[in-house]
Amino acid sequence: MVAPGAPPRTGARALNEAVIYGVLVVAGVLAGFLNTVAGGGSLLTVPALMLLGMPAPIANGTNRLAVVSQSLAGAVAFRRAGKLPTEGVVATAAPSLLGAILGATLASIAPEWLLKPVLLGTMSLMALVVLFKPDLTRGSADEPPARLRERPLAVLGLFFAGVYGGFAQAGVGLVLLAVLAGMLRYDVARANGLKLAVVLVYGVVVLGIFVVAGQVDWIPAIVLAASTVVGSQLGVRFALKADPRWIRGLLFVAVVAVSAGAMLRR
Repeated sequence: MVAPGAPPRTGARALNEAVIYGVLVVAGVLAGFLNTVAGGGSLLTVPALMLLGMPAPIANGTNRLAVVSQSLAGAVAFRRAGKLPTEGVVATAAPSLLGAILGATLASIAPEWLLKPVLLGTMSLMALVVLFKPDLTRGSADEPPARLRERPLAVLGLFFAGVYGGFAQAGVGLVLLAVLAGMLRYDVARANGLKLAVVLVYGVVVLGIFVVAGQVDWIPAIVLAASTVVGSQLGVRFALKADPRWIRGLLFVAVVAVSAGAMLRR
């Protein structure tokens, strides 16, 4: 996160950069792990970027490469396991894509003084949902999924999930799962696979919007993206053994602490 044309690095400056990227690696690995065993990894990475001194609009845009890379890795894994209902991808991704374009456009032009408290406040609220409302994303394996045209409220839900995903992203998986599992009645595994495919579709477009707006810091973005993929692979080994309540509690504490630190940083 060094500006172009900056003076040569001193030893102290090089150490500071090493610490910054070390923190990003740790945050990325934790985020990838959390996304695998509980969800909500971006609730940690965006506040971490802001805590390290990145302005809210840049942090929001920089995080999007990690969202795309991890969604791609996850969707491929679900497809290989036969848990990605490909026939539903286009129908469910379309309203979310439209909403995401709107949300990302609003986020890319929102002033720093407004975007920072909105992002951090929203992320803390979504962490509370993860902690206290885990049943919100529980689907049903006892009945076939409903067709989207039969559930107009689900279409609206997907659109607003896209608006939120384009604007803030962090915790959007909970919103999508509430629609896919709770309203369209996909079983948990297929809802998760479809969720990743939807996020991947709109995530590529949203990343492009932030790139055009000049709000992606590429080196931290690449470090974070690679780290989240590593974390997700580690998380697979623990997903079946980890206590979801413990993981949700850890996520909530981490999000609140990092968000508070980022909010207090001037």
